[in-house]
Amino acid sequence: MSPEALGFVLIAVMLIAIFIGFPISFTLIFLGLVFGLLGFGDLVFYLITFQFADIMLEQTLAAIPLFVFMGILMEKADLMERLFQSIQLLLSRVNGALFIAVLVVSTIFGAATGIVGASVTILGIMSGKIMQRSQYDVRMAAGAITAGGTLGILIPPSIMLVVMGPILEVPVTELFAAAIIPGLMLATMYMAYTLIRCYINPSLGPKLPEHLRSASMGTVWLEFARGLLPPAVLVAAALGSILFGLATPTEGAAIGVIGAIFLTLIYRRLTFGVFQDALMKTLEITVLIMVLVAASNFFGAVFSRLGTPIMMTEFLLTLELSPYIILAIIMVLIFLLAWPLEWVPIVLIIIPILLPLVEQLGFNLTWFAILVAVNLQTAWLSPPVALSAYFLKGVVPEWDLKDIYKGMFQFIGIQLLGLLLIIIFPQLALWLPGVLYD
Repeated sequence: MSPEALGFVLIAVMLIAIFIGFPISFTLIFLGLVFGLLGFGDLVFYLITFQFADIMLEQTLAAIPLFVFMGILMEKADLMERLFQSIQLLLSRVNGALFIAVLVVSTIFGAATGIVGASVTILGIMSGKIMQRSQYDVRMAAGAITAGGTLGILIPPSIMLVVMGPILEVPVTELFAAAIIPGLMLATMYMAYTLIRCYINPSLGPKLPEHLRSASMGTVWLEFARGLLPPAVLVAAALGSILFGLATPTEGAAIGVIGAIFLTLIYRRLTFGVFQDALMKTLEITVLIMVLVAASNFFGAVFSRLGTPIMMTEFLLTLELSPYIILAIIMVLIFLLAWPLEWVPIVLIIIPILLPLVEQLGFNLTWFAILVAVNLQTAWLSPPVALSAYFLKGVVPEWDLKDIYKGMFQFIGIQLLGLLLIIIFPQLALWLPGVLYD
């Protein structure tokens, strides 16, 4: 069997092993060693050494534990709950006020943590019960919470973009800048959709009852400022220092951590137990990501060494299809793979396989990275897997899973429209990096 054909067998065995339930990291290392030995012999042992060392010395990835720690501390400080309550009171006389509150909070929290599971869980805890009491439509509520929660995968400082930067050899700062307008665009589209639906049918999101409203708007504005300013200033300091070249991603993340510790102290939420728990959670998440990054890097190097990506690229180019048709095929493939797989193996395994083809087609890699990020965000809401649905069901068990799915379908359409707009108008992703860095 030729090395190129061996590469196809490697991918097939890998997908079967992951679908069965084998641990992804150890599966990738084991298969890389076995197929590397079969394909090019003892060289595979040098390859695993160099690939693991290369990843562990990648300075950009040091930002991952810092961003994770910052997000966990902000969650512990209950900053998002204060912001949610203030927006709820501020818009109490507007139909669909709770939908807007959820989406504003999810946008800010997405910029702070970048962890979809944490965002959906916190949003469900904060808003699920009160939406039930206010007789909000369950499907619309579930869609707003899950769609808003997935914004963390796109809005910087996104951990996924930190991981994707070295793979595509694109500066993480450029990816952060490119993701801002698409992320805010999607959040705005969600809000516009909920407001229009509630305007047409007010029963979907009734105005808050009188007893839940505040008597003094001055108090409401004060609470709003207290809820909005601390997380906004924190995110602006961390992200702004990165975007304007004042700090590297790792240094910007460190600024965010210092700010998060300071805010947690001010709100008197920082105890030894909270600090220890945040450190342990950060350690668990970071180890999981870093081992998987190193294993995927080695697996991708073995696959590339077998020559299969070059053969696939040459075959697709001989079909003489339009570059955008091939791009559509790539987007559909990523979307389907994101049903059973998390974003980490897709970014670390599938994207390196497709990268030679994307480069041959001449697509801008920054733009392509944002397309992948929006695509993976959409997949978080796509049944039958749709992990966001299970996160929400876990904290609001009264909601039927079928209703949660139906609510998510409404927002999948909005996300696909957003993806199409970014494909048609690449400047949505490329304008801000061009302004800042060109």
